Amino acid sequence: MTRRDCLKYSSSLAIASSQAPASASAGALLIGAPVFLRSEDPVALAREHRRLGYSAAYCPPVKISEKEKLRAIEAAFAKENVVIAEVGAWKNLLDVDPVKRKENFDYVVERMAIADEVGARCCVDISGSYNEKFWYGPHPRNLSKTGFDETVENCRRILDAVKPKRSFFTLEVMGWTYPDTPDSYLRLLKAIDRKHFAVHLDVCNAVNSPEKFYGNAALIEECFRKLGPYIKSCHAKDLEWVVELNVHFLEVIPGRGQLDYKAYLRGLRSLKTPVPLMLEHLKTAEEYKEGFDSIKKIAGEMNYPLA
Repeated sequence: MTRRDCLKYSSSLAIASSQAPASASAGALLIGAPVFLRSEDPVALAREHRRLGYSAAYCPPVKISEKEKLRAIEAAFAKENVVIAEVGAWKNLLDVDPVKRKENFDYVVERMAIADEVGARCCVDISGSYNEKFWYGPHPRNLSKTGFDETVENCRRILDAVKPKRSFFTLEVMGWTYPDTPDSYLRLLKAIDRKHFAVHLDVCNAVNSPEKFYGNAALIEECFRKLGPYIKSCHAKDLEWVVELNVHFLEVIPGRGQLDYKAYLRGLRSLKTPVPLMLEHLKTAEEYKEGFDSIKKIAGEMNYPLA
């Protein structure tokens, strides 16, 4: 990106900075995860996050038509100083079936609107895939010019439909679809050209080769150096190399793999506005506790406070 491009996108940073919640005290890490409390009460859910030590949360289930519940969610989590990190919109925006693609697009538009209503940091999806069997799977067209151009158009249309005032639409980094590298994310930021398009960072998803696996600290540093001002939320996982006759990386609980969490936390601490780090893809409350405790231990060794 040119200096002019960087200055152009910097205007969005002022918006993000002005929306930092009280819990996002300077330098304190925002960490969250799903909770296993069986309740639809936003107050009870927000308190459960705090009981577990979390300062960030995934948005509880809600529809855009449930206006009172949307307001209740925002108020309850704000009262407990828990940041609503993201609203997931996990649908295939590149589905080869035009009817399904439109259904998916409409769903993502609603999720983006929900994110803006509750004041979530972002709404997140992946760009999608042309794979007919797995909606998130690999396909030779995913990283083609067509894949890039259709992703640009999808993101523009989502943002133009919602016109968010507080939240941002983001795409999760993936290893076989755009954005797959920090540089391809910068290309998307420039091409989409919308103030409320930003970055969701999942470092593990960007590890798609032995070089990146063993050099993940350098990859993490590159991500924060190039994308830092635009990052709205991050995912916390870990990777283990399962030895076979081909490359196979397995997601594991944070602390059990080889992801350099010191580099990850250092990157988060370098940001002007604290960004949530959200654990995901684990099965039980015990597994989430183990992952959270591992990250907390590393943060303690680095003298990084938790919000």
